[in-house]
Amino acid sequence: MIEIEAQAPPDLAVRLIDVLEFACAELAIPRASLGLMVVGPREMAEINGAHRATPAPTDVLSFPVDGPDLIDGWPEDGPAPELGDIIICPDAAQEPVETLAVHGLLHLLGYDHETDAGEMLDLQDDLMDRYAEREAV
Repeated sequence: MIEIEAQAPPDLAVRLIDVLEFACAELAIPRASLGLMVVGPREMAEINGAHRATPAPTDVLSFPVDGPDLIDGWPEDGPAPELGDIIICPDAAQEPVETLAVHGLLHLLGYDHETDAGEMLDLQDDLMDRYAEREAV
């Protein structure tokens, strides 16, 4: 089971939780927990400044906790692995917030579009295409 603690307006939280649960199922993540926050530009600028030395709002930040390597070997009788936190600022977004949620999730899972050869963004696009197909049915 995927447990998501969301701090977001209720209608937005429902949409973002849905896409994150979908992405976790597609990525064969059977159980995990993660946090999701939707913030305004001022708060995002503060967080970005504190953690990345860039005091300006950005669209999404991810803060991993347990790490992707632990998911497969995580004990069944303990608590779910904590993937980490995703923070989204819709006011700084150039993409749909659902795409940003998946983008943040992939970062929590160890993907990095700044160092790979396009795999992360290809996977993100593939997941969003499959999500759109499911929504169209």
